[in-house]
Amino acid sequence: MRKYYTRACNFYHGKAARSLIKLNKAFPLNGKKNIAFDKLEIFSREKNKVKTNLIHIKQVNSLNKNIKKVVKQDLKKIVSKRKNFLKNINFNKTTIMGILNLTPDSFSDGGKFNSNQKANKQISYMIDSGAKIIDVGGESTRPGSLTVDPSAEWRRIKYIIKNFKKKYKKICLSIDTRKSEIMIKSIKYGAGLINDVSGFNYDPYAISKLKNNNIPKVLHHMQGTPNTMQKNPKYQNVLLDIYDFFEKEFSNISNNKKIILDPGIGFGKNLKHNLTLISKISLFHSIGFPILIGTSRKRFINQISGKYDSKDRTGGTLASVLFLLSQGVQVFRVHNVREVKQGIMVFEKINEK
Repeated sequence: MRKYYTRACNFYHGKAARSLIKLNKAFPLNGKKNIAFDKLEIFSREKNKVKTNLIHIKQVNSLNKNIKKVVKQDLKKIVSKRKNFLKNINFNKTTIMGILNLTPDSFSDGGKFNSNQKANKQISYMIDSGAKIIDVGGESTRPGSLTVDPSAEWRRIKYIIKNFKKKYKKICLSIDTRKSEIMIKSIKYGAGLINDVSGFNYDPYAISKLKNNNIPKVLHHMQGTPNTMQKNPKYQNVLLDIYDFFEKEFSNISNNKKIILDPGIGFGKNLKHNLTLISKISLFHSIGFPILIGTSRKRFINQISGKYDSKDRTGGTLASVLFLLSQGVQVFRVHNVREVKQGIMVFEKINEK
């Protein structure tokens, strides 16, 4: 567990960002010229307390020797361009991952796309709407859900997995599963990304079985299991605890250069935890990997909006996506692909100026 953590903040966009970078008054985020920052929030763990210090980037050299060393190492990762290790995906651009739940009991769309015809139609619609990744899942991991047997999970998804790459050669097929058996079968049919909500902690054989595949992975954080995760989740500091989790887990993964980080909004977090993660998401840039966030239709939107909640929660989803986009998040996992794509396009066009 580290003692000091570095978060880029005070972002500029478009012309302002390009100008400040050129004048050496701000640094580019992840090597992008259209988003820059000129301040850092430094977190320090001291016994059971966390202290923060907000500084301008020009003040780094005046820091205590030990803190300065950590901050400079973090800064190198924050400003470095992300490698495009996922085929046909450019992490310098915003990427949408479309959700396809082939389950009877997912929290939002369970049973909606369970026939092969409906599933194929939804895949085509999401791709036409701007999705570059399709995330296929056969087991619900909503709060309170129970584990599904691997054979039942495979039966739900096998037709789509077996036929996906025959039609969609340039679209990344992601498999949303906790089970190594499903992972290996999916890879044989062209899956290009493994998205395990347990952070590869559910199946003790997952990492060893994937060792020789060198396949990109989403390192996702979840406290507990889907059945227990929302039963009074607790952290010393949700932001730093998840940061420590990422650093520990990716060091345990072989071929760990192809990692996407997902702090797991709603997975073992209450409203306060979720809002802290979203508002301070830029901390995770200092780990050096692309960031994926899934806020789509999540309960925290209802907890904020109350009587103004809606079935699809498109407004709350889009609001969170655009805020996260302003903080440099690269990948968004969503249900309503077309609406989110539209919002991103307008947001990015405005920010060009």
